[in-house]
Amino acid sequence: MIVPETQIRIRTAVLEDDAALAELDRTTWSTLHAVMPAPEPGAPFFDERHLPGDYLVAVRGGAVVGYVRVAPPTPLAVTAHVRQIQGLAVAGHARGGGVARALLRAAMDRAREQGAVRITLRVLGHNAPARALYASEGFAVEGVLPGEIFLDGAYVDDVLMGRSLL
Repeated sequence: MIVPETQIRIRTAVLEDDAALAELDRTTWSTLHAVMPAPEPGAPFFDERHLPGDYLVAVRGGAVVGYVRVAPPTPLAVTAHVRQIQGLAVAGHARGGGVARALLRAAMDRAREQGAVRITLRVLGHNAPARALYASEGFAVEGVLPGEIFLDGAYVDDVLMGRSLL
């Protein structure tokens, strides 16, 4: 998928993206959106639970500038019709250029291609920019777990959002 207005190409990740994605993960890590500890320098991006096929990457000018992970929310057959966004990151220099929106739209397209009729995500309550983006793309708040996350010395809400893909 190519987004002409921003010259962003969205494609499925490949093993050769590992170093670029690991670096992107390290440079974009923030308590605004991350609940896991900061990635260690030199640590691989892909592992047995995080496979290239679960990721879409945004490429601009030959460089990876963002990614989104789209995967089933559980291994259970009863949730096979759902996909979940399990991470989205955009390089600082590429923010504000439509990369996150392009990735989000590509994630929804990918989910539809996989037969999903619904897509969900979790976002930290204090991440207003991400929540605004998701809302502008039709995601609605479907639940809030107040104070569910203890992050950087404060309790933060875990906001559950979702939308139909039909």
